[in-house]
Parts: sequence; C-alpha cells; structure tokens
Amino acid sequence: GVTDVLCEACDQLGWKVPTKIQVEAIPVALQGEDIIGLAETGSGKTGAFALPILQALLEAPQRLFALVLTPTRELAFQISEQFEALGSSIGVHSAVIVGGIDNMSQSLALAKKPHIIIATPGRLVDHLENTKGFNLRALKFLVMDEADRILNMDFETEVDKILKVIPRDRKTFLFSATMTKQVQKLQRAALKNPVKCAVSSKYQTVEKLRQYYIFIPSKFKDSYLVYILNELAGNSFMVFCSTCNNTQRTALLLRNLGFTAIPLHGQMSQNKRLGSLNKFKAKARSILLATDVASRGLDIPHVDVVINFDIPTHSKDYIHRVGRTARAGRSGKSITFVTQYDVELFQRIEHLIGKKLPAFPMQEEEVMMLTERVAEAQRFARMELREQGEKKRSRNGDDDDTEEALGVRKKVAGGKKKKRKA
Repeated sequence: GVTDVLCEACDQLGWKVPTKIQVEAIPVALQGEDIIGLAETGSGKTGAFALPILQALLEAPQRLFALVLTPTRELAFQISEQFEALGSSIGVHSAVIVGGIDNMSQSLALAKKPHIIIATPGRLVDHLENTKGFNLRALKFLVMDEADRILNMDFETEVDKILKVIPRDRKTFLFSATMTKQVQKLQRAALKNPVKCAVSSKYQTVEKLRQYYIFIPSKFKDSYLVYILNELAGNSFMVFCSTCNNTQRTALLLRNLGFTAIPLHGQMSQNKRLGSLNKFKAKARSILLATDVASRGLDIPHVDVVINFDIPTHSKDYIHRVGRTARAGRSGKSITFVTQYDVELFQRIEHLIGKKLPAFPMQEEEVMMLTERVAEAQRFARMELREQGEKKRSRNGDDDDTEEALGVRKKVAGGKKKKRKA
C-alpha cells in the first residue's frame, strides 16, 4: 500500500524487500491505527514508522507534521538521515532538536517550520517553553523510538509536558527492541486502542550473532582486552564500558599501546561525540569505546565485534549492546567479560535470552605475557586522566581528548599572548 514515489525512494536506498516488522506495521499504520512495535534490533524499525508518516504527509501536506522522540542525540541524527533519504524526492524537511548544540540555530530551524521534528525530550521541552511562536498544536504523528527508555523514569516529566501540548487527535507509534511491562505508561502516552506488531515476543538476539563470554579475574581485565583486540585484529570493535571515566581511561590505555581507539560518552561535547562517531563510521578508527549512550539504535554497518568490557547491570541493555553487530542479515561476534563479581548478572542475561553462552577460546599464558606492557600503559593513562582533570578544573572548558589536541592547545595559548600584547 505504499505509493510509487516512496517505493522508488526505498529502491534507491537499496531496500528491495520489506523486513518482518515493516510487513506487520506499515499496512496497519496506513489504515490510521496506533502501533506498538516490537522487533529485534537491526530489523528496520525506522523504515516501519518513516514510510507511513511520509505517505500521510504526501496526502495532506502541512508543516510541523510529525514528531519523533528518541533517547539519545546520535540516534536522533541517524533517524533524521533516514527521513531525508526517503523523502528527498518529495522535498521533506526535518529538524534535529537535541541538547549540546546551540539553541539559537535550532530556533531558526524551527521558525522555518520543518515537516518532521526529531528530538530528545529535554531540549524539545526547552523550545516549547522558550521559543516564541513555536508550538505543536497541528501535530498529526507522534513516534517514540526506543520507547521503553523514553517512557521510563528518566524522561517522565518531559514526556508529560510534551503530551500536554500536542493534540489528542493524532496517531501515536511506539517502537523498541525491548519493552517494559508497565502498560499504564503506554496509556499515559495516550494511545487509542493500539495494534501490537510484535515480530519476536521473547527478547532475542539475531541468529547470525555468535555470542561468547570469558571468565577472568578482574585485575587482569585490561590485559585480556588487549589480548582479544590482538587476536581478532583487522576487525572493527565496539567496546562498552559502564562509566564515562572508565571509557576515557580505557581509550587512553589502548592509545598508549598503539591501537586506534576513540571514546564516545556523555561527558564529551556534542561536536566531539559526532566527530568520534563519524571517524569510526568512516573506518578511520577501528575501536570505539562507548557507554550505553551508543547502545541503542545506532546503525554502523561494519561493526564486527561487540565487547562488553563491563557487564551491563540491566540485562535488557545486553540485547541493545550486542545488537550493534550482525545487523540487517550480516554476521557478527560478541564477547562479554565476566569477572568474579559479575557471575549473577551474567546468569540473568543468559536467562533473559534463553541461551547458555560458550566460552571464548584463549591462551592464558599469552595474556600473562602482556601484563607488564599493559601495567605501564595503565600508569600513563592514569597520569593523562589526572592531567585532563586538572586542566578541566583550571579551564572549566571543554575537555579535548583528540590526538591532535595537545598541539592545538599550545597554539591557542600562544595566540592569546599575542592578542594581549596587541
């Protein structure tokens, strides 16, 4: 039931056959029903809500037509790219409204009244309250991507504010790879007798994903990471850590050992975050170290291996993390580090996905040979972290962690002196 114009657009993107979730969701959406969509990650959920919205937009063109809410900024940019690609032939304009980017330019983008707004909840509320002349009274579609993360406690107040100012008479789509049981929250999101399009009822990971674990003493964690990166050299890796600080530390550690590693976490400025992501996407770096900011929805086709360096505390996050590889029918590997403190968490994950994972084959002696070099790199990394922390406190500025940064800083400092003299 999709119009020819959009079918052509899909064809140009190389989408030949609709995925399972698209087969389920698109016809229902075109009939004007509300949808709750559940499908494993990497199965084309964005297309499942983008196509019906663009089709409805073609039938009744108007500005500020649809709003897509996402939990992370990077995901917002990615969804925007999909809308632009699908709607390029019909002149669709979209605006991305996320934190960490200058408010003024966003206000100007909103003043042009784009057809589609892709936003993170906090920054959108900010604009609704403070940008003159901007409202969503004419909105026809509301989409929540990774809905369980948006509807949980983190964004509760923001989502409530948004729901108060948009029309009751609209279509609402909720999509996610995992969904929480709280149905009251879905009712609060004001769905009118929604149709549930679940492709997979139980939480699952893709068939082509080979999952392993390694059981190791926590003090040798870094050495094992280096060993695995060496063993599987030539692949591209995403390594998930639990905190921003650990992400930064591990990135510095790996750089000291000569790996091309790059961090992505919430304490970096938005430009840096996009920069890291783009370097990794362009294959200029082979290892991306990230917190759970990057665990949801990001589509980077060439990720071969996902490493859970710190085991996720919520088992559902495991599904999102390992879903960064083996996307859209490709194969991939995931390796989870289990230390003596993580056994229970690991058993919970196995229980959730209903599989017993095999151990990854390793040569312990080879790992032990690395310990000295790793210990030295750890020392350097700690020193660098401390220096960065001190610089941050003295400057309170943006913390720059790129390889070129040190040289730039010197130049900038020199420039300032010249200005003072002048």
